[in-house]
Amino acid sequence: MKIVVCVKQVPDTEARLKVGADGKSIAENDVNWIVSPYDEFAIEEALKLKEAGGGEVVLISVGGDRVQSALRNGLAMGADSAVHLKDPLFATLDARGTAWALAAAIKPLGPDLILCGQQGVGTDDAQVPGMLAEILDLPQVTMAVKIEIADSKAKVQREIEGATETWETTLPAVISAQKGLNEPRYASLKGIMAAKKKPITVQDAAAVGLKAEDLAPKTRIVSLEMPPARSAVKMIEGDPDTQVKELLRVLHDEAKVL
Repeated sequence: MKIVVCVKQVPDTEARLKVGADGKSIAENDVNWIVSPYDEFAIEEALKLKEAGGGEVVLISVGGDRVQSALRNGLAMGADSAVHLKDPLFATLDARGTAWALAAAIKPLGPDLILCGQQGVGTDDAQVPGMLAEILDLPQVTMAVKIEIADSKAKVQREIEGATETWETTLPAVISAQKGLNEPRYASLKGIMAAKKKPITVQDAAAVGLKAEDLAPKTRIVSLEMPPARSAVKMIEGDPDTQVKELLRVLHDEAKVL
């Protein structure tokens, strides 16, 4: 089985971000970049499926030079090869454009399964997996917390509000990974050394048959701003009865929520 995993590089989830000088992007100075955590679930699941039934795991990502570090991380975990989509035309992609770029590179590979993270931490729009499935005309299942493959079909347990439901689909298909699907492994020293010799194919827009008009964004960021600073916490002293009375007074007289 050939499994393609879509990988996005995002700012470290613990980083203290600042709005850039243009007011429309984050300041990238001193930002540590990592593989989106949801994509790590997708990589781990691909590796587990490969270990169980054999096959090949190919990573694919869109972005500038720094994206190669994210791909190398996935290769160190155990993936076999990677595709890096790199072109100035990719610099302003929205979710739709990203899906088109990924689809154009994935289609010639003829994968049996495409795995994505449920959402890329950063933009958090969760649009690319659905758009990718639509462009490739493939079935999709989102929010997967368990995947079983047998007889060219996937049985997927997916998370819904307060419960789970089970879907079955033919392959190939696009499945997006949710937290709880697995516990991603750490790359071993052996894996890190082996990753240095694994191939990363770099392709530009022309190589995958795309032109500027195919990738023109349909959405744009008007501005970014940090959330307002939170007011200082007010501690209420005294015994429980006194605290309850004071809390009710504060909620009624100061916060005006009662």
